[in-house]
Amino acid sequence: MAERIHYQASVPEIGPDAHEELERLLQNLHRHGVLRFANDLVGAKTPVAQVLVSGLEKEGTLNAIQNLAIVLMALSRISPQQFYKAAFAMTDAFHAASTWQPQEDGNTAPGVSGAYRMLHDDALWQALTPLIEGLKAFSAGLERDIDKPISAFTGKPSSA
Repeated sequence: MAERIHYQASVPEIGPDAHEELERLLQNLHRHGVLRFANDLVGAKTPVAQVLVSGLEKEGTLNAIQNLAIVLMALSRISPQQFYKAAFAMTDAFHAASTWQPQEDGNTAPGVSGAYRMLHDDALWQALTPLIEGLKAFSAGLERDIDKPISAFTGKPSSA
């Protein structure tokens, strides 16, 4: 009869184990001063907290935080496709406006007849219609009275 072969397969090393990775992370944090900063921050918790609270109590800081929240609420209502189109349309508009050069044909102003022709230019009116509608919506938005922005955004009544 054949004798049994005893073979034990070894697990190949894929990379450093968790303890080695943790040690490397701690070394890097120490080398770059992050651990010292964190220790100092924890050690000075009362003074740091006082500075943060005194800074947050100021009206300007509160206004900035609320305004940032309002901008984020407004952006949440815009789909990414609409925002992409609007952002790049504005980019194209700024580029066209900044590179515009007056024509050197001697006619600087269109005159009365030129203005009259512009009134009958369908392409011009097609281009201006979205701007006019946008201005109407902007004007209507400015006329709305808002007590608390979050109440207006969510539709829930204010609990004041």
